[in-house]
Amino acid sequence: MTGFVDELLARLQREDAVLVRVTATQGSAPREAGTWMAVWADGLTATIGGGQLEFQATQIAREILGGERSVDDVMRYALGPSLGQCCGGVMFLAYQRVTAADRAALREELVARLPPVALFGGGHVGAALARLLASLPFSVRWIDSRDGVFPTEVPAQVQTEHSEPVQDAVAQLAPGSRVLIMSFSHAEDLDIVIACLKRLRETGDLPYVGLIGSKTKWATFRHRLEARGFSEDEMARITCPIGVPGIGGKEPEVIAVAVAAQLLQGLH
Repeated sequence: MTGFVDELLARLQREDAVLVRVTATQGSAPREAGTWMAVWADGLTATIGGGQLEFQATQIAREILGGERSVDDVMRYALGPSLGQCCGGVMFLAYQRVTAADRAALREELVARLPPVALFGGGHVGAALARLLASLPFSVRWIDSRDGVFPTEVPAQVQTEHSEPVQDAVAQLAPGSRVLIMSFSHAEDLDIVIACLKRLRETGDLPYVGLIGSKTKWATFRHRLEARGFSEDEMARITCPIGVPGIGGKEPEVIAVAVAAQLLQGLH
């Protein structure tokens, strides 16, 4: 499973596109600033919200592709009766023709805009999560202490990293990272949790720290964390078990869906 960034980069090797970006919104709008879609001669990658707005934007983009017009300024669209939409807000769109030469810059720019996730663990659930998160609005830093656990090719939104000891990577995480802990051993899990709690104590910039496991595992971890001087309030920052309640099944893909849903709940 890959994301829209992968589709854009792959297709750009063969043909040009026009990137349509939402630069700003006012009032009620179907998508937020930073949203984009790529318009090809015979298709679209991603969406800026559908409806008449997207239809008109697609027409303009194809005229740019065909050399029939150029758009240098941001265009304003009122989402009212003239567009056949009743959102009532305003969207501002920018148009940019992109080619194969823009692939590296686009990959860096589009991935950098995404909320960061740090995924510790290259096992079956970690792999399922990496695949799923790559199709969602997240950039993933996928970390493991073992060599050779990552697939040879990963989606554009996923960066793999070997770290030994694995908990050392916590200090280098981007501010605002959502952390998922599911390494191959409980000892490593505990070390990563401790590193996250120390960082939260110092900077408080990890909005979500989730640990895979049962209530029994968390009870054991709590005793060990208490012995290391962590308070109840500090330990309350760790989510364990992880995932949206009520989703049954222990298959890696099912767990991945429940965890991804929980991350999405915390975005807004």
